[in-house]
Amino acid sequence: MSDLRIALDVMSGDHGPAVVLPAAEIILQEHAGLSLLLVGDEAVVGAQVKALSARFPGRVEFIHAEQVVGMDELPSRALRGKKRSSMRLAINAVKDGAAQACVSAGNTGALMATARFVLKTLPGIDRPAIISRIPAVDGYTHMLDLGANVECTAEHLVQFAVMGDVVAHAVHGLESPRVALLNIGEEEIKGNDAIREAGQRLTASDLNYIGYVEGTDVFLGDVDVVVCDGFSGNIALKSSEGVAKLIGMFLREEFSRNALTKLSALAAAPVLKSFARRINPGNYNGASFVGLQGTVIKSHGSADAQAFANAIRIAIVEIEYDVPRKIESLLSTSLISGASVPAAVVGGD
Repeated sequence: MSDLRIALDVMSGDHGPAVVLPAAEIILQEHAGLSLLLVGDEAVVGAQVKALSARFPGRVEFIHAEQVVGMDELPSRALRGKKRSSMRLAINAVKDGAAQACVSAGNTGALMATARFVLKTLPGIDRPAIISRIPAVDGYTHMLDLGANVECTAEHLVQFAVMGDVVAHAVHGLESPRVALLNIGEEEIKGNDAIREAGQRLTASDLNYIGYVEGTDVFLGDVDVVVCDGFSGNIALKSSEGVAKLIGMFLREEFSRNALTKLSALAAAPVLKSFARRINPGNYNGASFVGLQGTVIKSHGSADAQAFANAIRIAIVEIEYDVPRKIESLLSTSLISGASVPAAVVGGD
């Protein structure tokens, strides 16, 4: 009997079964104590699922879903009109106890709306947030929110800080994670009302709050958890991915400029491969929807099989450490009342 069971939304994402099913095989080979609940269209994936089940007896189950949530579908439409979608049924499995986590590469907005509706938020949490690891000079930085909440109050930011602390500590083993607020400057008078009020409350909390950090500190600073609203976080994340791709393009252009640079590229090949691995988004694929009464992991829509497998690995770790319960426990002891905040200062350095 398997100890862990995870529901996979087989149909969603840019590549659907072509990525999810190979990723499922990778994970089943790695984890003998894991079983998977595959949710998809039997007419499309039935034969492949049967073959996978034959290779891993007793560890693969299947639920038929006749609907798929499109990548550009409105969350409200998916919530109301796609109750038999692979996404919805995979989340339902977590709610019903048939699985301990759900992993999907589907539409982020629809996945968050559905997960929040079905699973509900934890006591004391107003809004779930999206957290993921960002490559940094000393390994990585945890960042949230990455797009679930465009506008946030000080209360929301404080809740995000608590949830980020739990993920960094319980899931990734960081003792007393250094928590900071993303701001337009490090001075206490910088930022809007919500950021400054959150800073005051976090200063008086029992978290290891180190103050404000700027955008460069996400990648170069001495910080473990960076907290921000979803608007800023999503832009920062997409900007970093764009810069990484730009650097890769520049390197390829320079090394292919002439015969001498092409020869240099051969000599530098091991270094370039190592560099590519370090900045490859697939190695960090798998964003957690924290603040829910259940575990939901979002894979990048264009992820390949190895990257999707990494998202499943994150789900396994979060199950083992029971992240929702740890957030609930810490939340009850970490939040304090706010205080008055000085007038806003507009503009950065």
